[in-house]
Parts: sequence; structure tokens; C-alpha cells
Amino acid sequence: MKLHAALLLVLYLATGAARAGLFDDEVARKDLAALRAQVAANQKAAEERQSKIEAALSRIETLVQDRAIEVAKLIDELKQDLARMHGLNEVQANKIETLERRQKDLYVDLDARLRKIEASVQAQAQAQAQEKQTASVTDPLVEGKAYEAALNQFKIGNYQSSVAAFQNFLATYPNSQQLSSAQYWIGNAYYALRDYKTAIAAQQKVLASWPDSAKAPDALLNIASCQAEMGEVKAARETLQALLKKYPGTPAAEQAKQRLAGKR
Repeated sequence: MKLHAALLLVLYLATGAARAGLFDDEVARKDLAALRAQVAANQKAAEERQSKIEAALSRIETLVQDRAIEVAKLIDELKQDLARMHGLNEVQANKIETLERRQKDLYVDLDARLRKIEASVQAQAQAQAQEKQTASVTDPLVEGKAYEAALNQFKIGNYQSSVAAFQNFLATYPNSQQLSSAQYWIGNAYYALRDYKTAIAAQQKVLASWPDSAKAPDALLNIASCQAEMGEVKAARETLQALLKKYPGTPAAEQAKQRLAGKR
């Protein structure tokens, strides 16, 4: 009985140990399965996140490419606009250059025609003077009529005819007492024609050839008027001051004084 009981005890103990080993294996398998499930879940989550990141990068790349295309198109359009503007500028510049060249050509042609007309008038006046010189040079009445005729042309506003007539007078009567006056009226006629530079040159001839003439102060006054018309205010004032200094007490000096005072 004792032996049987001992055997039963050994068998029971062995069975318990076996059961304990089996229990331990089952726990380990469960833990391994759980670990594998966790790893799989983590891997799936990582794959999903990677997929999202890749999708986001793809969208960003697409957006950047789209924007790059838009920017490139915009740059191309701006370049085209700039090229068109350059083209328009060149066309406008060519038109302006053509117009300026035409205006210059017209001016040169007109100036040449006017010079021919003036030369023709002067030639006719000189020819008439030569024809009358012998008969009229010693006749005061004829001389006086010639002077009055030229002055009358100025009075009625035929300034160009007046210039021609007075030039004819100067050529026909080189010893006349009216030479300084005739030269003065030539300058005045050019002033009326608004040819101020020629008017100044004519009046300067009065001052150079007949500085003591009664018309010399008037010639200086007319020069100041021409300078004022041309916008040369400083030069005009200097001329008026020179008139006051050189010809004080004359009517022209009185007018100069008034102009300098701002009354005229």
C-alpha cells in the first residue's frame, strides 16, 4: 500500500509539472501573438502615415508644378508685352524722326524761297534806284518824295514794301540827310514783321554809322523792345540803362526810364 501510495504521489506530481509546463507555453504563445498583432498594427499605421505623407508630397509637387507653369506663362506674357512696347516705341520714334525731317526740309525750302523773293525785291529796288540816280540825286523834291513814299508804306502796314523802299532810298541817295532815319525805319519795319534779330541788326547799323543822329536813341529803344519780345529781359534792361546813360534828356530816354520803372 505504501508503495502504491508513493507511486500515486509521484504520478500526481509529474502530472502537475506537465500541466504547469503546458500553461507556461500557452501564455508565451498568447504574448507572442499579441506582440505580433501590435507590430502588425504599428506597421500598418506607419504604412498609412507614409501613404498620407507621400500623397501630401504628391499634391505639393503638383501644386508647385502648376504654379511654376503659371509663373512661366506670366513671365512669357510680360516678355511679349515688353517686346510689343519696344516695337511701339520704335515705330513712334521713327514717325517722330520722319516728321522732324519733313519739317526741317519744309523749313529749309521755305527759307530758300523767302530769300529768293527778298533778293528779287532788293534787286528790283536797286535796279530802280540805278535808273533814277542820275536824274534824282540832286533833286531835293524827288528825294523827299521817295522818303515819304517809303514811310507811307510803313504807315499803312506794308512793312516788306517799306523795307525795300527805304533800302532803295539808301542806295539812291547816299548823301541824304535822311539816311539814319531811313535805316531806323528799316529796323522798325522788321520789328513790325517780328523779325527781331534782323531788326536789331538794322538798328545797330544806325548806332554804328550815325551815333549822333536824332534817331540813335530811338534805335536803342527799338533794340530793347526786340530783346523784350524775344524774352531777353536782362539784355533789354541793360539796353535801356545804356540809352539813359548815352542819350539823357531825349524822348527815348524818358520812355526808357518809364519802362525801367515798370510803367510800360
